[in-house]
Amino acid sequence: MAPTFNVYTGEPAGGEVPAAAQLGLEPPRYCAECGRRMIVQVRPDGWEAKCSRHGVQDSKDLEERR
Repeated sequence: MAPTFNVYTGEPAGGEVPAAAQLGLEPPRYCAECGRRMIVQVRPDGWEAKCSRHGVQDSKDLEERR
């Protein structure tokens, strides 16, 4: 399923992606499914983002899918 919202701005999908995010330096701040602001914890080895409705997303999980 395609994301409905931009994970960096919270606006409808297709918006501009910040330069830091394009370089992989910025974690997602908004849920791709509902657009809500997420709680983000940045670690030395990646990040973890939690949406109150859709659960936890971890950078390690995304790297495994590549």
